[in-house]
Amino acid sequence: MAHTRRVKETAIRMMLPPENATLRQISETLGISEATLKKWGQELRANGHAAPANNEPAEQWSSRDKFLIVMETINLGEAELSEYCREKGLFPEQVKQWQENCMQANSNIPRQIAELIQQDKALQKELRLTKKELQRKEAALAETAALLVLRKKAEAIWGTSDEED
Repeated sequence: MAHTRRVKETAIRMMLPPENATLRQISETLGISEATLKKWGQELRANGHAAPANNEPAEQWSSRDKFLIVMETINLGEAELSEYCREKGLFPEQVKQWQENCMQANSNIPRQIAELIQQDKALQKELRLTKKELQRKEAALAETAALLVLRKKAEAIWGTSDEED
């Protein structure tokens, strides 16, 4: 069944903050199947609109949704941000924290790279020592095997040394 644009807009408005109505509530209110509502929500997200997929509280939104909010609000002034947050059911402090998190997202990269390089060097050193130890043990094992073979050959040729006693 085809739904009018107005019905679709109403349903989408009900999905978004501040209403954050569940798909079941919207379905019962407007008489639209939950599958259709879910599809509209997915289309909304695919088109770059910040809308949580399952009506979660803002703190539990995905990083993608939070990033979309940041992108929508990055150039807004205080009054505009407050109005935007009221429409979305958010707090300006949340959005500002998300903006700060986005701006700081890559600030630790050089330190993390340096730590990874140090860890890699330590692992390489441990690997070299382990290989060296393995070679030493293999050589000792080969020497022991050779001595056993020589002992058996000597016993076969001359007999065991216990017989003479």
